[in-house]
Amino acid sequence: MVGVVCQPDKPAGRGYRLTAPPIKELAEQVNRPLLQPARLRTPDVLDGLRNWAPDLIVVAAYGRILPTTILALPRVGCINVHASLLPKYRGAAPIQWAILNGDPRTGITIMRMNERMDAGDILLQRDTPIGADETYGALQDRLAVLGAEVLMDAVQLLHAGALQGHPQSDAEATAAPMIKKEDGRIDWMQAAETIARRVRAFNPWPSAFTLLDGRRLKVHRAHPVPAGAPATPGTVTTVGCEIGVGTGQGALALDEVQLEGRRSMNSAEFSRGVALRVGTLLG
Repeated sequence: MVGVVCQPDKPAGRGYRLTAPPIKELAEQVNRPLLQPARLRTPDVLDGLRNWAPDLIVVAAYGRILPTTILALPRVGCINVHASLLPKYRGAAPIQWAILNGDPRTGITIMRMNERMDAGDILLQRDTPIGADETYGALQDRLAVLGAEVLMDAVQLLHAGALQGHPQSDAEATAAPMIKKEDGRIDWMQAAETIARRVRAFNPWPSAFTLLDGRRLKVHRAHPVPAGAPATPGTVTTVGCEIGVGTGQGALALDEVQLEGRRSMNSAEFSRGVALRVGTLLG
């Protein structure tokens, strides 16, 4: 590895302390040259990369499209590690959208980069099932390990001249746009299964949420349950070891929640500590 390019340090946490990306910390640990440009399309960035003279550029979760001048720089080319089975889920949030849409499987794609978003030739793919209760955070961690394994296989095959890419089908492409905090808001008119997937897809960020007496109530874990008597969507139907809420189809059990200004609690703890009654309307 001749060098690392990553995003600039950014404010993070409650104190907005300037925080370095994890890849920068790793680069410094192994004493590798580092670039953190605010913009890629500058002479300084291109000159820095030319000085490194890379044979191959590997991109993972960088969040920017590389200009032609950089794409043409390495002898072997530029490849990207993408957390979906392209052409499905091109974009910034492929893992979350796969869970949101109830896909049974996802995977890793190694692709040759071009100037379009996640649209380059596919070099290598490997799939994996999505667990029935798997959250975005858990699946992301698992795909990070799988991505490293597939990347090493791809690099070895490229070095041996044994890897040929094939074009993606634009007609089969789907989008995975960036997730915003407000996307976590629960619509109780949706089916319980759909809401449960939203809870999983937004754990740990940005968190699915609803409102309780005007305060934000994050839902970290939930699961669908058979509905009893029909209830207005968003209405609390049971309180105690299980907090049940009516939805547009079926009922949802809230397993772990966090009221604004408080710590996360399981349903039994929350029911004891908060004045939550059957008939309370959430949202």
